Amino acid sequence: MIRWPGRTSQEKRGEPASLLVVGLGNPGARFEGTRHNAGAEVVALLAGRHSGSLRKSKELARVAEVRIGSEWVALAVPQTFMNESGQAVAKLVRRHGIDDPERIVIVHDELDLPVGDLKVKSGGGLAGHNGLRSITAHLKTQDYLRVRIGVGKPPGRQSGADHVLRRPGSAEATELAVVAQKAADAVEVILAEGVNEAMSRFNVRL
Repeated sequence: MIRWPGRTSQEKRGEPASLLVVGLGNPGARFEGTRHNAGAEVVALLAGRHSGSLRKSKELARVAEVRIGSEWVALAVPQTFMNESGQAVAKLVRRHGIDDPERIVIVHDELDLPVGDLKVKSGGGLAGHNGLRSITAHLKTQDYLRVRIGVGKPPGRQSGADHVLRRPGSAEATELAVVAQKAADAVEVILAEGVNEAMSRFNVRL
């Protein structure tokens, strides 16, 4: 069992969450619909599926607590900027009684995957993702689960930062809307059947 930095018994209230699902993105209207906010959009989709409403919380995030099957699940979208995501995640871990990194699912955009690809992963490297870097720094582990949404490499000489902070064209946006639904499905499979089943089911491009 992990002893998270700074955790106290007073910070955990009520029934611990079976899973903490965090969708990464940047706050504010100007970032809505950008590739970097793909993870946040998946969590909003999950909240809608399960009659939840993302609301501002003291944990620097918009949070919904929903019942999926028989399990309580905390859904969250940090309201920090991407490179400070770990601040919110560390607070959410304490708030929701998470004592195992495999009860944390981070949903995020991934430059190293083609548009429309989806990969479920347990632990591993950071692939240059500033949100993951911040989360790892705050949690002192990178053994949490990830649902990675492919947004593709930037075209020509465009930087990765410019690419992810832009909105995709209509054809790509349609692909990302489809993969967002699959990413939400993958989270539900992780909860119900475990990460290995989710990897075997979703880590194949049809």
